[in-house]
Amino acid sequence: MRAIVLHSPGDIRLENRPDPVPEPGHVVVRVSSVGVCGSDLPRMLVKGAWKMPLITGHEFSGRITAIGDGVEGWSLGELVAIAPLLPCRRCSQCATGNFSRCTDYDYFGSRRDGAYAEFVAVPVGNLIKAPQHVDPRAIAMTDPASIALHAIWKAGGVTVGQTAAVVGCGPIGLFAIQWLRLLGASEVIAVDVSEEKLALAREAGASVCVLSRDVAGHHAQAAVVVEAVGLDATINSAIMLAGPGGHVTFIGIPVPDVKLDNKTFQHLLRQEISLHGSWNSFGAPFPGPQWTTTLEKFGTGELRWEFMISHDLDLAELPAIFGRFAAKDIHFSKVLFTP
Repeated sequence: MRAIVLHSPGDIRLENRPDPVPEPGHVVVRVSSVGVCGSDLPRMLVKGAWKMPLITGHEFSGRITAIGDGVEGWSLGELVAIAPLLPCRRCSQCATGNFSRCTDYDYFGSRRDGAYAEFVAVPVGNLIKAPQHVDPRAIAMTDPASIALHAIWKAGGVTVGQTAAVVGCGPIGLFAIQWLRLLGASEVIAVDVSEEKLALAREAGASVCVLSRDVAGHHAQAAVVVEAVGLDATINSAIMLAGPGGHVTFIGIPVPDVKLDNKTFQHLLRQEISLHGSWNSFGAPFPGPQWTTTLEKFGTGELRWEFMISHDLDLAELPAIFGRFAAKDIHFSKVLFTP
């Protein structure tokens, strides 16, 4: 099979690898669509993976092509979503259903071979039933959509009629805007450095769009704020957008150290702002209602996805497009590959 193999940061190669075979308790999935996650950029260009060489990629959908011994309830040709986390199911966090905080996990595309490939062997416990009428590209976006919902729930959710805000309008931010609307927010403020991404935010349902350079002059009173970038400027802006007693959830993963301005810290103290970390997208029973709710909303059409796809490419184009990511000479939103 064709596969994208990361040998070291920036050394990304299209190679031929043996097709996987289904061990007991596993199926083989032919990858229908696989997306680029924001975490793939530092992993493949700067930091590297947990081990290398490695087939990367973890946001994917596929159809079952082979079924191992002991697997029941699944059919050849069935379209499935795949949870990329393989929790240990033994640690204290797994025992309480907090699988995102598993202390001894495995993970497709960063710790084990992933989905930038034609086929992947998947443990049956990582398969999720998908609406069969839905485009496989949508099913491949279940992970980022679930991450956005997980973050909102970590903040305690939003009440009908409240104002919310999203800082960073990449795919996760665009899903967060839609979830906040579906959950009843009367107004969603979107903040981004890019006019192009703010245009997508309007399509997602944002009622107010603010360029990052202008956000200091915007006196919001948001009950819930989702930060989906991970930079000093956006982290400070997210806190300052929260109204009295507001909640801010952080999804964006910083690379350098984070600095809060004194003005920001004074605001969170005086307005009693609550800050929440949000990691991954999983709950109980695994992979959690974050995933099943997302798939349900894809099935009904209430959760929109196609408007955010900027690139839908053949797998062979991946090394070149990551070269353009590194050179920062490309505008993109959701990038998908068809192996």
